[in-house]
Amino acid sequence: MADDLILLNLWSSPFGMRVRITLAEKGLDYKLIEEDLSNKSPLLLKMNPVHKQIPVLIHKGRPIYESLITVQYIDEVWRHKSPLLPSDPYA
Repeated sequence: MADDLILLNLWSSPFGMRVRITLAEKGLDYKLIEEDLSNKSPLLLKMNPVHKQIPVLIHKGRPIYESLITVQYIDEVWRHKSPLLPSDPYA
């Protein structure tokens, strides 16, 4: 599964930590690529061309960015593994 999931991140990013904790809670394997924000990689620029920021989760070649949206995405795609968010949106 690590081939399906790639996380572009920086170790000190609290937003990236949110995504890493979510992946760990779900028990998902992923490939972590540490970014140097002073010298952004071509992959980061390709996957997040508008904001050019981390974290970016790449799932099956498609980028998901913005950490809260990424957490929601992970929770919805892997629903069968310990749900993190309530099923009732109001709750």
